[in-house]
Amino acid sequence: MVKKQLLCVALGDASLFNEHAGALQEWEVCIVASLKEANRVLRARGFLVGLLHVTLQHDAVDEVDRFLREHWAMQWIGVFPAQALKSTLCRQLVLDHFCDFHTLPIDIFRLNHTLGHAHGYAALRQTPGPRSAQPRDMALKGESAAISRLRQQIVKVASASAPVLIWGESGTGKELVAHAIHSHSVRAARPFVPINCGAIPSNLIQSELFGHERGAFTGAAKEKLGLIESAAGGTIFLDEIGDLPMELQSNFLRFLQEKTIYRVGSTHSIELDVRVIAASHVNLQEAVSNGSFREDLYYRLNVLALDVPPLRERKDDLVLLANHFFSQFSSERAPRVKGFSAKAFHSIVQHDWPGNVRELINRIRRAMVMAEGPLIAPEDLGLELQFRQIDGAALDGARTRAERDAVLASVQKSGKNISRAARDLGISRMTLYRLLAKHGLRA
Repeated sequence: MVKKQLLCVALGDASLFNEHAGALQEWEVCIVASLKEANRVLRARGFLVGLLHVTLQHDAVDEVDRFLREHWAMQWIGVFPAQALKSTLCRQLVLDHFCDFHTLPIDIFRLNHTLGHAHGYAALRQTPGPRSAQPRDMALKGESAAISRLRQQIVKVASASAPVLIWGESGTGKELVAHAIHSHSVRAARPFVPINCGAIPSNLIQSELFGHERGAFTGAAKEKLGLIESAAGGTIFLDEIGDLPMELQSNFLRFLQEKTIYRVGSTHSIELDVRVIAASHVNLQEAVSNGSFREDLYYRLNVLALDVPPLRERKDDLVLLANHFFSQFSSERAPRVKGFSAKAFHSIVQHDWPGNVRELINRIRRAMVMAEGPLIAPEDLGLELQFRQIDGAALDGARTRAERDAVLASVQKSGKNISRAARDLGISRMTLYRLLAKHGLRA
């Protein structure tokens, strides 16, 4: 029998767990005597369940609170002296972080039962791993056809040195794509310098991009390296290139053509080896037509073009992304919040996400703070109206879509475990199989 892994953190008295370890026959027990040592072990090994002995005499409550917030995904059982639970701080610690607690002396039969239940619950919450290997450590999350295609294109583009033009709606993650291109190229060890062309004041942008010599203008007390020059040997990412003033576009075009720049106030050129990646959420061809963007610059940039798909075209990735961002920002969540309800996943899949990934992140971060219960609900995400704004004529179609999305979300959340997905939906396994067949879904 393969033993389950148990981390025992004995603050103040390690002998407490040593004398009971032999009675935990189903468990491979790792005993540590401090939170620092526990952190070190957790960085090296994964545990689903932890047992924490807190005396509140040797360790500050806020230190324990910080530790448990960091390792929130584990199921923790607390062991306390009976008198410790008279403390308001201790009771709050239990309510915020522990799935169960025991008072001394330990009842080993009850403890074995509690640990088994906690391990089973923790196993249910595990997120299944990605179905396909991602190139190296690419940070783009998702398994949809659209994002898989984009990953393949990134690898191809990264092997070249020509300029790249990325198009995508606001909030789709264009800078993330640019960074992935850089990190998978031969320039990965050199600087990646992102610049938001719309965020630099127009009277400073030339100096910021190209640098200046000492005395070039009032206040230029010393020479300054420009952002392009600081990226020497690496990559410069020009976000929202469409916001670059017309007079700067000609200077930038000269840099692309000649691979040289002139600092403001300088009479000699500086040769640079920098790869250029530009991005825009506006259609640059239309900008060329209306005269706000240079045609020759557009064609210089548009050598290798990538389109970043909006979130509404990545419905299959929504549950995965929601869980990813929940984990990423877990330190901000209210301690009682442990994840998403099935209805929350349903509302996430139903929403069109006009603000794309940025909107998804913002809604999840707000819900993690504001949710009243242990599971995030649609109203915590501000998506409760998804269930109300359906007119009578479209009711049947909406019901069908809602049913399909709910089934899909539950199956994905459960890691394609039919029994678990049926339980989450409150239906039988046979009913779930019938719904899968009805909607043409695979288990």
